[in-house]
Formats: sequence, structure tokens, C-alpha cells
Amino acid sequence: MSRGLQLSLIIGLLALFALFYQGLWGDPRSIPTVLIGTEAPTFTGPDVESGKAISLEQYKGKVVLLNFWASWCYECKVEHKDILRLHQQFKDHPDFVMLGINYQDELPDAKKYLKTYGSTFQHVRDIKGTLAIDYGVYGVPETFVIDQQGVIRHKWVGPIVGQVYTNLTENVISPLLNNTQSST
Repeated sequence: MSRGLQLSLIIGLLALFALFYQGLWGDPRSIPTVLIGTEAPTFTGPDVESGKAISLEQYKGKVVLLNFWASWCYECKVEHKDILRLHQQFKDHPDFVMLGINYQDELPDAKKYLKTYGSTFQHVRDIKGTLAIDYGVYGVPETFVIDQQGVIRHKWVGPIVGQVYTNLTENVISPLLNNTQSST
């Protein structure tokens, strides 16, 4: 093997190692979405508890928070108390709606989860996972905020707890409800 080829191989391996090393320090929750700033995909699906049809269209003109969850998801259980608190904080605002999207779950498991952990808002069944595909969901929990014009303004991958909760309520939802800014 020539000296030039050896040097090229070493430089290539070092560059590859540096790239992998840098990737280890990245934030796995900061998965970019091309949907921010675009119209939210519409959907209609059955309510987990009643079976009645719920459509995103019926909430046009409101700020809608969509929270994708599943009964088998540990982080969904971690965030559940804060999700209920978030709903409690904004439920009386006439322009706010919160919907849970139950992802790839068996109906009895989803119902048991809501009975065990509590439920104060409606939950739509995503029976075949098509809703998750339309929203580009990588896994649960994932949360989207849609503005009054039906445009996705925010996405968070992971549980809504601690500083994430504060940021979501103060810097995303409240400004949209007060029409003071478009969120990120």
C-alpha cells in the first residue's frame, strides 16, 4: 500500500471517528421536523373512551395541543401528571383544546391506562399508526402545538416535565392564546 493511500485512510478514519464522537454529544430529543410552519394534517378517529368520532377540523380556530402516547410507554407515564396539569392550566380558555393521540395500543390497555392515571380530555385512537406517520412521529411521547390557523408551531420529542413544561406553557401556548407571537 502506498504512503499516500495509507495517509488518506488514516485521515478518513480520523474524520469518521470525529463525526461519531460529535454525534454522541447531540441532543436526541432535538429531531427536526419539516412540519413546523406547515398546515397540520387533518384526521378523524374514534375517541378511546366513547368511540365517537373526533376530528381535528372541529377545532379549527383554536390552539390545539396533540400529545401522542401509549399505555406501554414508560415516559408517557412519567409525563402524565404534568400533561393533566397542563390541561388544567388552559382548559378554561375558550381557544384551547388538548387531544391525546393513543398510538399503536390495544383498546382495553388504553382504557385501563386512562382509568389508572386519570383523564381530563379526549383521546383519539391511532389504530393503524397512520396519524403518527402523517405527523412524522418517531416514538412516544411526542407533542405538537397547532395554532388557530391550523399551522404546526411547535414539536417536542419526549416527556413534558420540568423546564420543558415551563417553556411549553410560557413560550408556546400562552403567546399563541394571547396572539402575541408565532411560536417555534
